[in-house]
Amino acid sequence: MTSPALDTLFTWIRTESPTHDVAGVNLMMDLVVEQMKGAPVAIERIRGEQGLGDALILRAGPQTDEPAILIMSHLDTVHPVGTIERDLPLRIEGDRLYGPGVYDMKASAWFSLEAFKEVARKGTAARPLIYLVTPDEEIGSPMTRSIIEDLARRSAYALVTEPSRDGGQVVTARKGVGRFDVHVEGRPAHAGSRHAEGRNAIYEAARQILAIEAMTDYTRGVTTTVGMVSGGTAVNTIPQHCSFPVDLRVETVADGEALTRAILGLTPHHPDFKITVTGGMNRPPYERTEGTSKLFDHAKSLAAEIGFDLVSAPRVGGGSDGNFTAALGVPTLDGLGIDGNGAHTLQEYGVISTIAPRQELMKRLMETLR
Repeated sequence: MTSPALDTLFTWIRTESPTHDVAGVNLMMDLVVEQMKGAPVAIERIRGEQGLGDALILRAGPQTDEPAILIMSHLDTVHPVGTIERDLPLRIEGDRLYGPGVYDMKASAWFSLEAFKEVARKGTAARPLIYLVTPDEEIGSPMTRSIIEDLARRSAYALVTEPSRDGGQVVTARKGVGRFDVHVEGRPAHAGSRHAEGRNAIYEAARQILAIEAMTDYTRGVTTTVGMVSGGTAVNTIPQHCSFPVDLRVETVADGEALTRAILGLTPHHPDFKITVTGGMNRPPYERTEGTSKLFDHAKSLAAEIGFDLVSAPRVGGGSDGNFTAALGVPTLDGLGIDGNGAHTLQEYGVISTIAPRQELMKRLMETLR
C-alpha cells in the first residue's frame, strides 16, 4: 500500500464521525465526494433527517434497467469526538493500523470506494452499480432503512463492507436484532415514615428483568440482555419510576415474532404497578439462502485467483444493513471489509496487508457478478 494512499486513509480516520455528530459525518461525506472526482460517477446527496448526517447514493456502470449490484458502507462510528487525541491515537504498529473507526469501518469503506471508482473509470462493471454510503448504521439505520430496502428491491446482489471476522472470514448469515424500552411506574413514598404506602418501581423492574433474561435460549440462538437500568430520585425515597432497554438477538423470523410478543406483553406482578413497553425488531434475521451460498462460492473462487482463501464465518450475532437486503431475498455477502479486531473498543485496529487483496476482490465482484 503506497504512502499517498495511507495518507488519504489517515485523513478519514482523523475525521471523527460519531453518529450524532452531524458535522463530522457530513465531513466524511464530503471526503467521499472528493474521492469520486474525475470518475464517471453520478452523485446524489440525501439531506440528513432525525438529527443525523447526510447519505450518498453513487451510481456508475451500464445505464440499463437490469438489476444492480448494491454496495453499502456506513461512515458513522461509535467513538466520541476526542478519542483519537486521548484514548486511541492514530498509529501503525507492524501490520496494524490503530484508530477510532478504522476497523468498523472506515478502511473498508475507503478501499471499496476506490474499487468502485476504478471500475467506473474503466467501464468494466458487469451490471449497473449503486453504492450507498450511510450515516446511521451504528444506531440501527433509522433514517436510511427505507432507502436501503428500496434500492435492494432493484438489485440482484448486495455487497456489504462491514469488517471481516476472525482472520478474514466473510459473513453469510446474521442474527436479527430487536430493541425495546421498558418503563415501570410505581408509587413514591418516604422510605422511613411511609414505606408501606410506596410501590418500588426498581423492585418491580428487577422482577421483570429476571423474566426477560430467562427468555435467553442458547439452543435456539436466542439471547436477551438488559445492559442498563435507570431509576429512583433519592436514597430515602421509594422510587416511582424505573426504565431499562432490552437487546434481543434471534436466528429466525418466527423467534423474532414470538419474543417480540413476549416482551411487549410484559405485565406487572401487582396491579399498583404500570408497565409500558415500546420497540420491536430493529433488524430482521439475515439467513443464508441458496442465492447467498452461490454468491459466496463465486467470491471464494475470485479470492483464490487473487491468492487468498475466503472462508465463511458461522452466523454472526451482530446486525448490519445486510440484514435488510437479505430479508428481502437479495443474495447478500457481508464482512467484505478489512481484517482486524477491537470494533467499538479502544484497541481497535485493522490489518494493513489485507487492504490490497480485499480491494481487488471488491473490484472483481463488481466486474463479474452477472
